[in-house]
Amino acid sequence: MTEENNLSTKYNPQEVEAGRYEKWLEKDLFKPNGDKKAEPYSIVIPPPNVTGKLHLGHAWDTTLQDMIIRQKRMQGFDTLWLPGMDHAGIATQAKVEEKLREQGISRYDLGREKFVDQVWEWKEEYASHIREQWSKLGLSLDYGRERFTLDDGLSEAVRTVFVKLYEKDLIYRGEYIINWDPKARTALSDIEVIHKDIEGAFYHMTYPLADGSGVLEIATTRPETMLGDTAVAVHPEDERYQSYIGKTVILPLVDKEIPIIADEYVDMEFGTGVVKITPAHDPNDFEVGNRHDLPRVNVMNEDGTMNDLAGNYKGMDRFAARKLIVSDLKEIGRLEKIETMVHSVGHSERTGVVVEPRLSTQWFVKMAPLAKEAMANQETENAVEFFPPRFDQTFIRWMDNVHDWVISRQLWWGHQIPAWYHNETGEMYVGMEAPEDVENWTQDADVLDTWFSSALWPFSTMGWPDESNEDFKRYFPTSTLVTGYDIIFFWVSRMIFQSLEFTGKRPFKNVLMHGLIRAEDGRKMSKSLGNGIDPMEVIEKYGADALRWFLSNGSAPGQDMRFSYERMDASWNFINKIWNASRFVLMNVETMTVDQIDLSGEKTVADRWILTRLNETVEKVTELFDRFEFGEAGRQLYNFIWDDFCDWYIEMSKEVLYGENEASKQTTRSILVYTLDQILRLLHPIMPFVTEEIWSKLPHEGESLVVADYPVVHPEFNDKQAANGMEVLKELIRAVRNIRSEVNTPLSKPITLLIKTNDEAVDKFLVENTSYIERFCNPEELVIAAQLTAPDLAMSAVLTGAEIYLPLAGLINIEEEIVRLEKELDKWDKEVKRVQGKLSNERFVANAPEEVVATEKEKEKDYLEKQAAVKERIQSLRTIS
Repeated sequence: MTEENNLSTKYNPQEVEAGRYEKWLEKDLFKPNGDKKAEPYSIVIPPPNVTGKLHLGHAWDTTLQDMIIRQKRMQGFDTLWLPGMDHAGIATQAKVEEKLREQGISRYDLGREKFVDQVWEWKEEYASHIREQWSKLGLSLDYGRERFTLDDGLSEAVRTVFVKLYEKDLIYRGEYIINWDPKARTALSDIEVIHKDIEGAFYHMTYPLADGSGVLEIATTRPETMLGDTAVAVHPEDERYQSYIGKTVILPLVDKEIPIIADEYVDMEFGTGVVKITPAHDPNDFEVGNRHDLPRVNVMNEDGTMNDLAGNYKGMDRFAARKLIVSDLKEIGRLEKIETMVHSVGHSERTGVVVEPRLSTQWFVKMAPLAKEAMANQETENAVEFFPPRFDQTFIRWMDNVHDWVISRQLWWGHQIPAWYHNETGEMYVGMEAPEDVENWTQDADVLDTWFSSALWPFSTMGWPDESNEDFKRYFPTSTLVTGYDIIFFWVSRMIFQSLEFTGKRPFKNVLMHGLIRAEDGRKMSKSLGNGIDPMEVIEKYGADALRWFLSNGSAPGQDMRFSYERMDASWNFINKIWNASRFVLMNVETMTVDQIDLSGEKTVADRWILTRLNETVEKVTELFDRFEFGEAGRQLYNFIWDDFCDWYIEMSKEVLYGENEASKQTTRSILVYTLDQILRLLHPIMPFVTEEIWSKLPHEGESLVVADYPVVHPEFNDKQAANGMEVLKELIRAVRNIRSEVNTPLSKPITLLIKTNDEAVDKFLVENTSYIERFCNPEELVIAAQLTAPDLAMSAVLTGAEIYLPLAGLINIEEEIVRLEKELDKWDKEVKRVQGKLSNERFVANAPEEVVATEKEKEKDYLEKQAAVKERIQSLRTIS
């Protein structure tokens, strides 16, 4: 074996992976192949936020995408995997503001322009971190097409969409109650609010009637908002309060007269049946206020402190004001009682502070028409196909109940809204560019919600709105989106309705939804729990391929996955097994060249069997990849590689390789090389580094596995007879090994092996392949015969088409052997019951493919024969005992 074809004695992922990615990039292997006759296949990466380093969930998400694109590239598709990152408005701005606070300054000290410069510096730093992590993971991205959501081209797309939606009256500006983040000082959409159960209180207080005739008791969880009350309300049919409607009460602490109104919004059964109405601080009260033409009194500043309209509480934090207001109500005799309670309170997803419902002028997208179009599309051939399919209903349910989308954010980092207001007249102008006399106009200071630009990602990255762009024409709609189920509302839904609205096409054909990666105990990974896992640290210890193998096999589509170092150990062990098997192959093929690989010679049964199993594996794995069932594909690969190739075929090949027949040696060497080559191709999408390293040592054509042909089924390799025969042979060898183990007889000690056959084909096969039996069972005497009398004192096992006996006089205890056989009988009883249950099910027999039903019938026949043989053996031993 030549030095350059040598693999080191131990698998070392750091050595294997070092420099490999750079070589792939140097050769431009990740770019589309340019073959216009090839079918295009495109994926756009879900753009990570430039807020920090990637976590394990990103590693999972991108590994699945890389597996798909690598396989499609090998299958000859014209593939594009487009990378990019998201500016992540509120999240990134919060990170930079936090950094500035540590320096003792705020964004207001810097001003908008200088602050944005600081954020761009942050973006460049963290974008380089992300690219480095992508390279460590081995992601086959076309960096020449990398995009950022604030790129000029994407900014043009954002402005185009905004202006067109505005012109169609689908974007409007209005004063509404919105979710407000007092820390970030910005509006939030409904899905940026996380509801948490926290301990709070119901504060019961009394409002005196202005005419002095009594009081009304009211309960609230937010007494600080009472300063903005403009009415109290009762239900119009509540007999208790009919005489009060139209009167007024005095608002405590403010001494302002406010009306008592009747509105069906009030629940007569809840509390006292009287509610305070604060139109500027509650979405339901806002609607009541609109119906009754009530004033809107906003008593809070943007940062959650009380404003001038809060009187004596001006300048106080909202929660400090709450405590003082409750104390003051108690002092003036207006606090009746306080009930402790646990209730659901909205928190900002980004900053973690309690969200404040706040009256604000914002920009909105009118969702009803867009949602209707998206839902209707799911009934057509142009529908987006979800994997698993249940997420289609999740999507439909959300679109059916969607609210108008608040898209303006009071931030400095992001796409500034393309609206201008005349400095003198107040006239508003919306357009792609600023008005000509721009000095007389002021642009809206707000920016757009991050998800507004992300929603355009599949087509804005392809050059839209320039529909003549070659990438847009060739690679849009994209083929598959891979993402977590947690952002189906944030992102997936919005991409679908924006794409349909602006391109008339779905943004992607398929959506593969995966779950979340959880800690080993099942809890969600988080900084607060300190249970997060850095994928780069895992790679440092185990290598990228081991991490990718774990991630590809972690769960079924749509299901969560638990990270486990034990499973990482198993992943590394699997690669090490492949490494050692490859070393054996390479040591035995020596200086073989590609043109010397010849599969046409006379093959052993093991040769024919491994090629048959290879065919079955290629077919199954390809089918499972097409359905995105990577966990099951991995199981098929693992079983074939570890069990069939490493544990069986390599061991059986030694029978030929260590023999004298040069022609047979050449055929077996060829099959060893060919099978290993095909295994490496099958594995390459999942573990690209180690497969490329091993493949580079094999005789092959082509510059890299990245662009090598993916395996296909070769019908001429199928040999059912060899496959069936090998199963009997493996069954026989396992049975002999098990019996030897039970009676403590090592393989080195020769034994007598009697094989009673009851199937002519099995008899012929075993006689023809005695060399394998002798190698793996080490019999000093071997008898294969249909007419064979079972010895009394012998261990036995039942095979398909045969029974075996090991006369082990002096080592066998008849009672113990009967117990062992009874356990075996129990196993066959259960198998018979299971298969007969299947075959007696009319629906199964009617609906299952014919070959599946035929296979089950063959199993039934086999199990019944084994059941009968074991029963007979037990009976014969009982007569002896």
